[in-house]
Amino acid sequence: MMYCKTAEQIEKMRASAQLVSRTLSLIAADLRPGITTRSIDQQINTIIRDHGAIPSFLNYHGYPFHSCISVNDVVVHGFPSDKELKERDVVSIDIGVILDGWHGDHAYTFVLGDPGPAILQLIRVTKESLYKGIEKCTTNHRVGDISFAIQEHTERKHGYGVVRELVGHGLGTSLHEDPQVPNYGKRGVGPKLKDGLVLAIEPMINLGKKEVFTDSDGWTVRTKDGSVSAHFEHDVCVRPDQADILSDYRPIEAAERNNPNLFTID
Repeated sequence: MMYCKTAEQIEKMRASAQLVSRTLSLIAADLRPGITTRSIDQQINTIIRDHGAIPSFLNYHGYPFHSCISVNDVVVHGFPSDKELKERDVVSIDIGVILDGWHGDHAYTFVLGDPGPAILQLIRVTKESLYKGIEKCTTNHRVGDISFAIQEHTERKHGYGVVRELVGHGLGTSLHEDPQVPNYGKRGVGPKLKDGLVLAIEPMINLGKKEVFTDSDGWTVRTKDGSVSAHFEHDVCVRPDQADILSDYRPIEAAERNNPNLFTID
């Protein structure tokens, strides 16, 4: 069942989503070669709790960390560790918070230095596809229209692998609500989008083939061919004329531009 939110509830979700944005921007300012993903996870926990919120991911179905930090061929659900990041690493950071009972959940992919034109294009196109999907988050569309827009831009236009096993989702007082929002599909199919529905739109796109596998830890999802993957996610409220993006990439992008260790994705 899809749960549409009231105006008051949407503002609470906006506050939660923007706390994630703020957290990602603070982490972006500190990203550099030599830092460990475990220390990043600890910083994320501190920032979230200092703002009176709770990390959504910790202990969610047994997940043992405060965030998901996925490096290079890890698509999503990467475990923070004591391994140091290095030059040219592609790092996707996914954060969820519970603030005043409502979830915010989104992700951003960073690059430490210049990994070369092929990977930079993957990251740029994946980010573009997120906004292609968001354009369809209006009441005259269906879930399949979002899915088609993302797949059309990434797979059909650029030949990338669109992960099938992992999808976007509804968001609210639960981290995952109906409907599921795949990143592939057909126009005009799926549930009709309703005013006040909040969705986490999140293309997960591989430089190589679409196939993935899960590590023995039961969480870490990797590309089967070892290719790099990119992941972007926004929290979006469906509206009649234009989607309302509750999360905010602007502080993250500003921190990215100001950090000499990061390559800015236009």
